Amino acid sequence: MFGTVARLRVKPGMEDALRADFERQKQNTIPGLIGECLYRLDRDPQEIVLVVLFASREAYVANAQAPHQHEDYLRLLTFLEAEPEWHDGDIIMARGLGLAG
Repeated sequence: MFGTVARLRVKPGMEDALRADFERQKQNTIPGLIGECLYRLDRDPQEIVLVVLFASREAYVANAQAPHQHEDYLRLLTFLEAEPEWHDGDIIMARGLGLAG
């Protein structure tokens, strides 16, 4: 498995719009996507952590290069104070979401 963790700094008053946009994107079928989560941090309600899991690095890269992804990213930026801080990598253990291991 492969995925990314991103730190997002949401503009004041934009969390509901951000969540609505993620809900809208759930309608899209993304090959290899296992799941994603948004966490609002206790220490700062404007700080959100995004976690995304893919079945493979290849599925992750194919999604990153998909034509819709640039439009989705530009829309994401409208909710944020700054560009996300991305951390991509191999997932070496996961539990839940119907995953073994």
